[in-house]
Amino acid sequence: MNTTDRRQRLRDVFNGDTCIQPGSVYDPISARVAEDLGFEAGMFAGSIASFTVLGAPDLIVLTLTEFAAQAHRICRAGELPLIVDADHGYGNALNVKRCVEELETAGVACLTIEDTLLPKRFGGEGTEFLSIDEGVGKMKAALAGRQDPQLIVLGRTSAVSVNGVEDGIRRARAYLDAGVDGIMFVGIKTRTELDAIAAEIDAPIMLGGSGAGLQERDYLSSRGVRVSLQGHQPFMAAVQAMYATLKALRDGTAPSELDGIASSELIKQLTRDEQYQAWQDEFLG
Repeated sequence: MNTTDRRQRLRDVFNGDTCIQPGSVYDPISARVAEDLGFEAGMFAGSIASFTVLGAPDLIVLTLTEFAAQAHRICRAGELPLIVDADHGYGNALNVKRCVEELETAGVACLTIEDTLLPKRFGGEGTEFLSIDEGVGKMKAALAGRQDPQLIVLGRTSAVSVNGVEDGIRRARAYLDAGVDGIMFVGIKTRTELDAIAAEIDAPIMLGGSGAGLQERDYLSSRGVRVSLQGHQPFMAAVQAMYATLKALRDGTAPSELDGIASSELIKQLTRDEQYQAWQDEFLG
């Protein structure tokens, strides 16, 4: 698996002047769909990882090794640069360093480390954040864990939606001073908020969980946003299709009468059947 090219391609996006919207992926087949459709990158979220691997809600019960293993399966399936949500790095700053080492080895092109206090502590109410000093320590540890300089490390914060724009900017500046490649802001709802942030942050921005008015790519590009997430509807759609198909079968629908079934041609395309056939001819005689 050659990770150099895909990391360079994604770094070119962050260093460019255009905003992309990556495809939300969760396994090798979904990654190949996104790649075949021309998405510039894929996004593998922590919540989707928890759903996919454990069938559990996003409560940080997934382990680093489970997350890294699924990320590796996605990365080895093709050449799609993969962005991953590494949550809080699965522990303190030392765990963050280990987290980056594992995810880099898995082949990801970009990862985010957030400053939310995770998992939820006993007696805690609402969203709580690390101190800026502890957040900076995590960012420094993440950079220390990076071996390939092309790997993109982003600081992530949702402080704007909880504490206001000023705290979000203050945290972002501290993480950028620590050396991260850019900042992911989660939960920005208005153009007024983004305009204020863009005026103060001279670094690539990634957005997640944004308001409805923050989807227009030309505007986002003009404000320094280089990656903007659209949510994780592909996984939700796959769950709905699986549920509907199994329910129809359970209710007595004949397999030949089912709707929305992938054609054998599409399955062959996504499983790279032609390539495997060529390998059989070459290696098995």
